[in-house]
Parts: sequence; C-alpha cells; structure tokens
Amino acid sequence: MILSDKRILEEMDKGTIKILPFVREQLGSNSYDVHLGSTLAMYKDLELDAKRHNEIEFFEIPEEGFLLQPDRFYLGVTQEYTETHEHVPFLEGKSSTGRLGIDIHATAGKGDVGFCGNWTLEISCKQPVRVYKFMPIGQLIYFPVEGEIEIKYNQKKNAKYSGQPNKPVESMMWKNSF
Repeated sequence: MILSDKRILEEMDKGTIKILPFVREQLGSNSYDVHLGSTLAMYKDLELDAKRHNEIEFFEIPEEGFLLQPDRFYLGVTQEYTETHEHVPFLEGKSSTGRLGIDIHATAGKGDVGFCGNWTLEISCKQPVRVYKFMPIGQLIYFPVEGEIEIKYNQKKNAKYSGQPNKPVESMMWKNSF
C-alpha cells in the first residue's frame, strides 16, 4: 500500500515525514516531486575499487545547465532534505526524466525507516542531455511498515549514509568487511 496525498500530509503534521522545502504544488496524488540540487560530483579516478575510498570532485551546475555524457557516471543530490520515521520511502524517476534518457539511481531507490538527509542520486544517461539545478528529477513515495521497528536507520552505529548533506555522497562500500 502506498500513502495517498492526504496521508502524506497527515504524516507530515504528525512529524513522521518531513520534506524541506515543502511546496504543496509538488505533492501528487500519491507522491512528492523532488528536484535536482545545485551540486553534482564525479569520481576522480576512472577505475573504482570497492575496497578503498574512491574520492569525488564536486562542481556547481551553472545557470546554463550542465551537459551529461552517456559514458560518465554522476552523483547528484536532491534539493529537498527529508526525514522518514515510520514509513519506507522509495525514490523513483519521473516519467519526464526517464523520457529524456536520464536514470537517477542505479540500485538505491529504497530508503530505510529513520533515513534523514538529502538523497544522493546515481545519475547516468542514454545520450547527451543538459540538466539544470532545481529541475524536477524524481518522486518520493511512502509505504507503511508492517510490525515494529527495532532500530531505525538514523540510530544504527554503522549507518553509513545517515544525515546526508546537501551535496552528493560517494560510495562507502569500503567501510564494509569482506
């Protein structure tokens, strides 16, 4: 079951869902539109290693936009800061974004109960496409949870992405033991 617009507003009033900034017109019948923040990032090295910290370089999207290339991988961030304390948030691309050949996440579209932060976007494209800061990029949908949560994401000691800032965050795979 997905929360409706009325239920999202009710949960926001209760404080179990937070979206900042919140613009009522961005609330659909069962989703909330999120926007591309002003900062993108790319990995410094072309070869990445899952066992080491792969560093990224940040850059601001200029007023004239930024041309994404299909042979590159970008990290972006949502303009919106969100908190979700009793529901499972899912971030999906908007159909208008997909119809431009833009993918906003490679695998990480699901958040956890207790996620607090801006969402890092894993951006790739099918052909060159110009993007702009604050353009609509995706939509959040919320699912209720069956059962009681023992430990929320923001309370876990090993939560690598809790409290994400308004800049993209690189992979923290290197913090895992394998």
